[in-house]
Amino acid sequence: MRVNGHRIMLSNVRIVLIGTTHPGNIGAVARAMKNMRLEQLCLVRPKQYPSAEATARASGADDLLAKARVFDDLDEALEGCRMVVGASARLRTVEWPQLTPRQCAARLLHEAGGGEVALLFGRESSGLSNTELDRCHYLVNIPANPEYPSLNLSQAVQVLSYELHVGTLDSPSAETVPELEEVATADGLERFFDHLSQTMEETGFADAKQSKTLNRRLRRLFLRARPDEVELSILHGILSAARGRKSMGRP
Repeated sequence: MRVNGHRIMLSNVRIVLIGTTHPGNIGAVARAMKNMRLEQLCLVRPKQYPSAEATARASGADDLLAKARVFDDLDEALEGCRMVVGASARLRTVEWPQLTPRQCAARLLHEAGGGEVALLFGRESSGLSNTELDRCHYLVNIPANPEYPSLNLSQAVQVLSYELHVGTLDSPSAETVPELEEVATADGLERFFDHLSQTMEETGFADAKQSKTLNRRLRRLFLRARPDEVELSILHGILSAARGRKSMGRP
């Protein structure tokens, strides 16, 4: 069956707001999303929601607010996502692969042809924490005046939503969703990273108090490699064997 690939790609993009302080920003984000045909708004521990101020600032995007999903933690918001990108106004001391807004849109739209993807935005005052950025395959930075680089949350969402929308207009002939290789989801990867960290501690390979840098490097390695579920299952088996929980022999 022939389907509208652009609509499916945009509908597979989750805009995830973490710890939003001002409810008016949530409404403004909904308005920015609706302008650019984005549909999935996910809220992680918003300080105040639902809110009349959010509805007022949405200016007609009430349907997006009505459909918005609220989560207690980021794990739930990212469940099932095949790619995660974090937005940041700052270049971090910890190295993450960097994308421009246009590169980010192209990458997310390509991946959205194969399933759900997520674009993360942090708190108004402090952005995303390093722990939250650890969940990301890439980091996107919006170029701005170096003397005043900070954008309002809804402005940042508007810029990146615009690039996503324009990305679908650049190839108007696309009518079918591309077939992509299956990859492990964000929640599957997180279970693996927990297993890996526990195994390194139990086997004495790493000290829990001194392994943050090591864990971050290993995250970067596996996020870059993008294993599928079968490959993760094999890795889980190796880790379990190393912990003495199952035989090294073939079943």
